[in-house]
Amino acid sequence: MGSPLFESIGLGIDIAYFIIGLFVCNIILITLVIILIVQNRKLQQKYDKFMQGKKAASLEEQIMTLCAEHDVFKEQADSNSKAIKDLYRRQKGSFQKMALAKYDAFKEMGGKLSYCVALLDETNTGFIINSVHNTDGCYSYSKRIKNGVSEIALSTEEQKTLEHAMVNGR
Repeated sequence: MGSPLFESIGLGIDIAYFIIGLFVCNIILITLVIILIVQNRKLQQKYDKFMQGKKAASLEEQIMTLCAEHDVFKEQADSNSKAIKDLYRRQKGSFQKMALAKYDAFKEMGGKLSYCVALLDETNTGFIINSVHNTDGCYSYSKRIKNGVSEIALSTEEQKTLEHAMVNGR
């Protein structure tokens, strides 16, 4: 059954279909309004919690203070980073690995009066000092070590001390 109004404007739609369409649109709109109300309520609760006991002016002041503190902390972090890099660069050249070995250089001598000391940096570069004690006196020798290798032949005690420093000297 057609509506005379719809027929006069050139639409041959039954009024029942039109009312059903409007009803469906109303249900969709009501659902959307309910969803928006719930979201708005949640947002209002978050806002109230955020603004709890504060005025807008004091909140702005706090935000500005936090920004200023952030800048100070960033400068300090950058400064600390540079200082750490400088310390690490300096520390690489300092003696980090050390070993000491006492031994009897000659069978007739007792008490292990001779000794050998190895001092190495991170790259196993440094020196070995060997002090040999006998009945005539005490003689000291030093040998340069570069990357764990000596240019001069090492005695057995010196080689053991060097290896001990490189392995266990950390």
